[in-house]
Amino acid sequence: MEMNNEFNGKTLVISGGTRGIGRAIVEEFAQNGVNIAFTYNSNEELAKKQCEELESEFGIKARCYALNILEPATYKDLFLEIDNDFDRIDFFISNAIISGRAVAGGYTKFMRLKPRGLNNIFTATVDAFIVGAQEAAKRMEKTGGGSIISISSTGNRVYIENYAGHGTCKAAVEVMVKYAASELGKIGIRANAVCGGPIDTDALKAFTNYEEVRDKTAQLSPLNRMGKPSDLAGACLFLCSSKASWVTGHTFIVDGGTTFR
Repeated sequence: MEMNNEFNGKTLVISGGTRGIGRAIVEEFAQNGVNIAFTYNSNEELAKKQCEELESEFGIKARCYALNILEPATYKDLFLEIDNDFDRIDFFISNAIISGRAVAGGYTKFMRLKPRGLNNIFTATVDAFIVGAQEAAKRMEKTGGGSIISISSTGNRVYIENYAGHGTCKAAVEVMVKYAASELGKIGIRANAVCGGPIDTDALKAFTNYEEVRDKTAQLSPLNRMGKPSDLAGACLFLCSSKASWVTGHTFIVDGGTTFR
């Protein structure tokens, strides 16, 4: 999507930029001239290599930062690091998710749900969005505004096996986005959610029923295919552009038509 270089020299901060949806968003924005500050969970070497590739391919500035989204309060120190590397922040996308042992008791059937796993998902989904968006908004205000996005999922609208914990937390973050939009609009900041149907990523492959979800999604979609990370990246670019200047407090559903079927 060409935007007549309105993105040139602006800065995106995104959590979870090394794989899947996050990586696709990073590349979409970088090829439109946006400087990138992204977080990674554990693999510093991989993240730094990605920065080098982004800078050489797109001619932008890219930096990476370690972040554990189960400790959202650390966002405050992370943004101070970003301040040292970038002179402005225009866009913030809360994308990172947790998996593995951290979601034990949260990614399961209703009768097996446990508060600890649920609380971890809430922390990584809602709390991390709040603290990250607060820190970003303080900086966006100085440049006259910006755009904040939370990545969500249609698992809060349709039943997905074992997804009660995630789906409920995604519903919560979509409401939080509306509150952010209602209160930040006066300083020129828009806030929206991008709600993806099943997208073919490593995170989805971790699902116990990945192949079933993949095949059923392609069958349900009138477009006869699974979603790709780039499908969500394009929606994010639009919502951060001047073309979406009157879009705020909105959940943009990108699901290949699956939630209607």
